[in-house]
Amino acid sequence: MWRLPLALLLVGSAVFVCAQTKQPSAEQIARRVDDHYNHLRSLRADFTEQYTGMGMERDESGTLLLARPGRMKWVYREPSGKYFLLDGRYAYFYAPGNEQVQRMRASQLDDLRSPLRFLLGHTKIASELTSLSVTDSGAKYTLTGVPRGAAKRIASVALTVTENGTITAMLIREQDGSVTRFTLGGEEDDPALAPDTFRFVPPAGVPVSDALPPA
Repeated sequence: MWRLPLALLLVGSAVFVCAQTKQPSAEQIARRVDDHYNHLRSLRADFTEQYTGMGMERDESGTLLLARPGRMKWVYREPSGKYFLLDGRYAYFYAPGNEQVQRMRASQLDDLRSPLRFLLGHTKIASELTSLSVTDSGAKYTLTGVPRGAAKRIASVALTVTENGTITAMLIREQDGSVTRFTLGGEEDDPALAPDTFRFVPPAGVPVSDALPPA
């Protein structure tokens, strides 16, 4: 009399284990990212940026600030004084030692950091990345795809994502073999940012020059 219940218990346990270990699809993980960021109005996070390519290696770090609509600021601690600011209309680039600040219209921007400006309120990962796939690395997932319309320059973008959809890293492989990795941590959702956070103020004595749009 005990064999049937035991058999049913074993079958039920197998089904339960299978259900528990089934990996979410790429689209499901992408929706978690969308859901996490689309309700936010501002964000602050620490970042590290590691670049390898063209015979060079570069390690940088600082703080990333985002705010709707489409505003972004990268404040670098290392190297001190470097920044990248997007005020919604224009992007400004400066590093200590440069003779001028480079300015470009946001609509012409072709920078590896620029897609993150759309993270708040506009996120739709499944539409932004083609050939989307996912791998499970334990407590996190890796979403990999190619930015739509950027295949000539970008070979792939890999987003490391937590269970709740928080992006903790972004790995970008370019067609020329260059690799850039952004690691994000200490995320603060909806911080109160000063009204002039995204207002451009040029360094004293440094002129502003309009940069050429990407070819």
